Amino acid sequence: MIAAGPAFCDPFLTAKGEARAAVAFAGWKTLWFNTGTLCNIACINCYIESTPTNDRLVYLTPDDVAPYLDELETGGAQPIEVGFTGGEPFMNPHVIELLAMALARGHRVLVLTNAMRPMMRPRVQAGLLDLLARHGGQLVIRVSLDHHTEALHDSERGAGSFAEALAGIDWLQAHGFALALAGRTVWGEDEGDSRAGYAALVAAHGWRIDVTSPSQLVLFPEMKPRQDVPEITPACWGILKVDPADMMCASSRMVVRHKGAARAEVAACTLLPYDPQFSLGATLDEATSTPVQLNHRFCAQFCVLGGGSCSA
Repeated sequence: MIAAGPAFCDPFLTAKGEARAAVAFAGWKTLWFNTGTLCNIACINCYIESTPTNDRLVYLTPDDVAPYLDELETGGAQPIEVGFTGGEPFMNPHVIELLAMALARGHRVLVLTNAMRPMMRPRVQAGLLDLLARHGGQLVIRVSLDHHTEALHDSERGAGSFAEALAGIDWLQAHGFALALAGRTVWGEDEGDSRAGYAALVAAHGWRIDVTSPSQLVLFPEMKPRQDVPEITPACWGILKVDPADMMCASSRMVVRHKGAARAEVAACTLLPYDPQFSLGATLDEATSTPVQLNHRFCAQFCVLGGGSCSA
């Protein structure tokens, strides 16, 4: 399965000339909205290259989001998980309204945040508290805490970011929000040791987070754009004992709006918002009508071999 020549060049064939694996859409689990790529910090290994200056994906507005929520409803989809990611979602000036729109339709809403200064602004805090009062546990806040130690977390996100994130989590905990954490595996730490480390941190702060739950503590596999990885063929499903229906692109899509674009569009998944081959159309119907060809290293690294998923 290891590519001998240029890999991930042809959407239908591997470098060896074998058929490339594809994933058909099987039904909704999560609809993601990328609220914009601007972020208050610049992490060393951000897969989406979010920074305080990267606005390649611009802020989504209520007018961008409403048609997709309408389409879910008219298409007969039952309430699902609706995720909001970035960048840092709480930098988007419309974010509270966007969350409210999804919650009002009965969806479970998952927000990915670094829990730092943008979330702690008084206007945002007031909006979150209002949503909590109206929707309770339907709203889940997942905080990116790359490691359970300050040194390794700050090595990725900058000095002081660990302490600031902990203060944000403490605020969420104190007000009764449903919480989850997202860590990384870049340091090669054994999963059991990693979960034990997070368990000690959670216990010290009294957070209501079950670190044994894969949805309450997500440990993401790493994605390295220049690393050689296997290309995935249909035979790999059986060899690896992996079900294509478990891949993110079998049950989720992400709405984005590129800078300068006339309107929002739908990408295959949260990992590949810039690659035009994974831009699947302007509507959810278009974006779910054809299989996704696994023609990217991230498809292999994160999903097939890493077993990762951004959904809860």
